[in-house]
Amino acid sequence: MSVDVEVEQTRTDKRVAAILVSLALAANNAGAYALSIIAARLLAPSAFGELSSLLAVLVIGVVPAMGLQTVVALRVARKPQDSGTLLALGLTTSAIVAAIGLILAPVLVFVLHLDSVVPALLLAVTLGPLTLLGLFHGLLQGSGRFALLAGLMSLEGAGKVGGSLIGLLIGGDATGALAGTAIGSYLVIFCGWVLCGRPRPRKAGRQAGEVLHAAQAMLALVLLVNLDLVLARHTLPATEAGEYALGAIVTKIAYWLPQAVGVLVLPRFANGDDRRRILPAALAVCAALDAVVLLVSLVVGPRLLSFIGGSGYAASTMPVWPFALAGSMLALVQILLFSRLAAGDRRVTVLMWATVVVETVLVTTWLHSSAAQVVTVAACCAGGLALSGAVLELRSRRS
Repeated sequence: MSVDVEVEQTRTDKRVAAILVSLALAANNAGAYALSIIAARLLAPSAFGELSSLLAVLVIGVVPAMGLQTVVALRVARKPQDSGTLLALGLTTSAIVAAIGLILAPVLVFVLHLDSVVPALLLAVTLGPLTLLGLFHGLLQGSGRFALLAGLMSLEGAGKVGGSLIGLLIGGDATGALAGTAIGSYLVIFCGWVLCGRPRPRKAGRQAGEVLHAAQAMLALVLLVNLDLVLARHTLPATEAGEYALGAIVTKIAYWLPQAVGVLVLPRFANGDDRRRILPAALAVCAALDAVVLLVSLVVGPRLLSFIGGSGYAASTMPVWPFALAGSMLALVQILLFSRLAAGDRRVTVLMWATVVVETVLVTTWLHSSAAQVVTVAACCAGGLALSGAVLELRSRRS
């Protein structure tokens, strides 16, 4: 009887963890969408397009944090790790990322047609703490402390999104919003350090290569999630790029809706038998959740843009469902990517980067005469990548 009680308690704990993580992610995403909606209503379309493209670059810039989190979570799930050694690795990674951001700030001014280098510099300053935050996420995720992880995620949303909103309301532009993001991010990493037991840095081990590989793969994924928005900003007229930024919110909804699935299953992917058993169910849950987003986008259509951005977009005829389809495919890609990274399969990284190159070439050289063309390319590339990832997974099971 005690065994049955223990099993039932374990199942209950898993359900509670799933609910807490889902709520934290939902709150974060709702906050991010609220920021986008408020910005769309406060700013002119061109200014909104500028802020959206900068935030997209910020998401791309924190990819090393995702790689760091993935490596740390898998390592901690396999066997206990010295948190001090991992902290040293996180500090080194965050310093490198921040330095690269500062070096590339002038490039962002040119690519995104910014009027000043200040927003780009603020973005670089924000990259350091957000990268280190990935370490704290990984420590909590790998050890199965999902309640604390959900709490840190909630604090992250409050710090980043709350800081951005305050900065936007005070400054009235992208510079103010990014200044608020930077301040909020530094407050969040202090909270993460406390929640993880206030570890002290020790000499880093040899995980740098593993982090680099995971970061490469995650960078390709995040590029694909945000690449079309950046390409639209670069190739489309300012007003149409602002309209595209609204459609990209639908992509983010479809991509982020099943995020709790990836958070919960990643530590279990560290075990090969668990990975093969859990992966099909994880993909099915993601597909079911995103089917709702796709259905809503098909039924409501372009009216969804005016609901998100206000009456200024009421005349838009841009199709919305391809944005939902692109996000849905990328959600499946993420689960498949986690599985392949846990298995040590480096072929998936080649596939990811090949897709990035194909999408960039198609949009910049050919299919950029309208927003519909750009998002169609993004959706097709994401679908092709999901199919390729599934083929890799099936072949690995047969070998």
